[in-house]
Amino acid sequence: MLKIDPEGLTLKDKVVFINRVAKVVKGGRRFSFTALVVVGDGEGTLGVGKGKANEVPEAIRKAVETAKKSLVTFPMKDGTIPHRIVGRFGGCTVVMNPAVKGSGVIAGGVVRSLFEVSGLQDINAKALGGHNPFNTINAAMDGLMNLMDPDEVLRIRGKKPAPEATESAAPAESPAAVKGA
Repeated sequence: MLKIDPEGLTLKDKVVFINRVAKVVKGGRRFSFTALVVVGDGEGTLGVGKGKANEVPEAIRKAVETAKKSLVTFPMKDGTIPHRIVGRFGGCTVVMNPAVKGSGVIAGGVVRSLFEVSGLQDINAKALGGHNPFNTINAAMDGLMNLMDPDEVLRIRGKKPAPEATESAAPAESPAAVKGA
């Protein structure tokens, strides 16, 4: 939701996709490379970058720089997302559902790498429509950017968050115990 300064964060990056592009010129072909990279700190901060260069390492370096400039944060709840969300970009749609603790990341390759660097441990996602990696990543980012924290939604609606259930609260008496009294 908010732009983040990459200074002071320990970011890990992951190469999602590398594409070789050939340009036909007089005398042959010129090859260049395009890299798609995601970076994240594992705590809900995430960035996506694309880099183009004549060599693969240079394309990856440019993509990482671009991803660090586009860092954003999104709400997480116990290693998953707070609610179901659908992200759309171009012809791609990514449906993301929260998952119970211990179920792991259930997602396709491109979206899986995004979740792994972001710190999401339990999530279920399905990419629909086109399977262009650039559009799929942007659709997943769209969904994550539109997530809302439940407490924030309650505050916007003018309501107070529900008090957390405490274990020290006395249990309610059973109906059988009340009848015997």
